[in-house]
Amino acid sequence: MGIIKTTLFNKKIRFHILFWTVILVYYTSSRWPFEPDKSFLLERSFLTVLIHLSLAYAIIFFLVPQLLYKKRKILFGICCLGAIYVAYILFEAIRCYYLLPKYSETFKFRPPLIFTDRITNIFAFLNNISSLIFPTIILMVFSYYRHQKEVYQLKEQKKTTELEALKNQLNPHFLFNTLNNLYVLALEKSDEAPEVIDRLSEILDYILFRCKEQLVPLTNEINLLNNYIALEKLRYGKRLNISFEYDGVDGVYIAPLLLLAFLENAFKHGVSQEIREAHIKMKLSTINGNINFLIENSKPLSIDGKTIHQNRESLGLKNIKTQLHILYPKTHILIINGDKERFSVILNLISK
Repeated sequence: MGIIKTTLFNKKIRFHILFWTVILVYYTSSRWPFEPDKSFLLERSFLTVLIHLSLAYAIIFFLVPQLLYKKRKILFGICCLGAIYVAYILFEAIRCYYLLPKYSETFKFRPPLIFTDRITNIFAFLNNISSLIFPTIILMVFSYYRHQKEVYQLKEQKKTTELEALKNQLNPHFLFNTLNNLYVLALEKSDEAPEVIDRLSEILDYILFRCKEQLVPLTNEINLLNNYIALEKLRYGKRLNISFEYDGVDGVYIAPLLLLAFLENAFKHGVSQEIREAHIKMKLSTINGNINFLIENSKPLSIDGKTIHQNRESLGLKNIKTQLHILYPKTHILIINGDKERFSVILNLISK
């Protein structure tokens, strides 16, 4: 982190050096053909740039953070005007008390310079405001653009960090379930163990290596869901009645692992505690790139046939809502319904 900050700091220094060099070259080159005394021109341009530099940094690094960022706009405007006037006085003092005596021949054919007259002439001051503030305005525009870019980068970094954290919360839960399935089959010396290993390897390969992008093909997610369902069917056998219908999914993209999280939630709260037959129904379709997903599961019943009370606002659902807020801001509709017998989720994702 220290290296990154040092690099950014050095980059900003190089930018400011280049900026003021360009300003100096501009002032010098624009007057070069019309000024016979090149020494006077170079010195005058250099001193002018120093005044502009001092004014710019006084406004940008002091007045802006101390007043403008704190919403004291009127005081900021008054102080800026005062700083410009101080810069104007300094500029006229240099002309009258330094350049005029040193380059008297150059000023011989120019209007006489009287310091008190210059600094009390409101019209002369107003005429010089634009030239005095010009470099400051350019720097403020650059600073604002850079600040907005940094804010955007920080937001994107924050999104990425949050998503990785959320995925890390989901993945261990999924791995625990699938490894537990394999353990049970291994104890039973089931011939289905190789199939479990094969499907589990496909799932791990996908999660670890093939879903790192922000969006992935929807067909890849469907393969992931089918592998997951196959593993859970082996575990629950005839106690599980599950259907998964999908249509028109080619060429459509989705954020990875979203649908898996809904399916995991359905198994955790609708199947694992059910002593009778559990039901899960999923439908997935697309229209013009928009994704429509429905998942419905039965609620587990106790021995006396009463519904087991559950708090369905689980960690999984909270994580899903957070991911949707990050990845599909204002482009998703999530409807969660539940009654005594079933729990359902409807998700609509609007194509970006």
